Amino acid sequence: MKLPAPPTEKSFPSPLHHPRVATVIGRWLATAVTICFLTGLYSHFVQDTPSWLPIPSRPASLYRVTQGLHVLSGTVAVPLLLAKLWTVYPKLFAKPPWPPSRQALATMLERASILVLVSAMALELFTGFLNTLQWYPWPFPFRQTHYALAWIIVGALLVHLAVKLPLIRANWRRTAEKVPDSLPPAITGLTRRGLFRTVAGAATLVGITSVGQSAPAFGPVAVLAPRKPNIGPQGLPVNRTAEAAGVTGIDENWRFMITGPQQLSYSLDELRALPQSRSKLPIACVEGWSQGARWEGIRIRDLLELSGAPAHSRVRVVSMEKGGFYATSELPPEFAADPLTLLALRLNGSELALDHGFPARIIAPNRPGVLQTKWVHRLEVIT
Repeated sequence: MKLPAPPTEKSFPSPLHHPRVATVIGRWLATAVTICFLTGLYSHFVQDTPSWLPIPSRPASLYRVTQGLHVLSGTVAVPLLLAKLWTVYPKLFAKPPWPPSRQALATMLERASILVLVSAMALELFTGFLNTLQWYPWPFPFRQTHYALAWIIVGALLVHLAVKLPLIRANWRRTAEKVPDSLPPAITGLTRRGLFRTVAGAATLVGITSVGQSAPAFGPVAVLAPRKPNIGPQGLPVNRTAEAAGVTGIDENWRFMITGPQQLSYSLDELRALPQSRSKLPIACVEGWSQGARWEGIRIRDLLELSGAPAHSRVRVVSMEKGGFYATSELPPEFAADPLTLLALRLNGSELALDHGFPARIIAPNRPGVLQTKWVHRLEVIT
């Protein structure tokens, strides 16, 4: 029996497989990837801040916006990536020029960049999606791997754009089209404009049905959002429970400590007797969900003043959590001095639930949820 011939570029006759189509969808995909990369870079630096980069404490909801955009742009990139691959995959079956030449080298470089780009993007989007579900079925650390993959994607994308720049420039404007916009329905069922509308509609639909976890206005239609931000104890979700952190509560001997120029110690009743302040701040998590809440407690800057610490001190926050990546965190001077930053004792009008950090937790503006340390029992003035 004669085997079928392997596919060639001519095996895919649809005019929708055209550089103009690939360029338009590529622009949309590049926009989503750029937003996702920049907001992800910001999230990484907020959690692991280099000494040369000051992170401001205001606007108070900045991290809520940037991380919401990060997850939204990554989600929208999925249908755009699939559409982009569909428009260009016939090129993968084109025979490279022979004998070897500069054109052959460019073709090999183009295909290598596509292989790295698509593989890295697929892994990045897949692991990012599982992160929104808080499922980590792999042995490597998610955040560091996610960060490294982002740079691989950017490098492969720059190489790919450099190789394809002449073709992109030739097809950037609509006037560069060589084939009619209208195609016979018997061949594809879609015009080129119809394809654009379908891809844009799919990306928009995916975005609207997932963004509700960070934009409350879209909450009722957020059927693809993995979290409902207003569901949980005291109206907030819980990522890490007290049981998972090994925290069972406190007894009558519990003391809150401040180590600084003066060593201070307070019982819970003594903390409650100190002047209390209120802050309306969101919890904004790296998974993309966020929810505003009302917090009551003592300003960190007031506690530092009581301990005799300088006004612009850096503070280490120590939790009762046993182990874990975030059992301690640091408040840079800008955050420790901000009047919105509290050692919170109450949430939405009632005492903190144990899963939300009872007896005390940190709440600060423009901070990811993993750095809003729960079950706090000590502050250490380190500068």
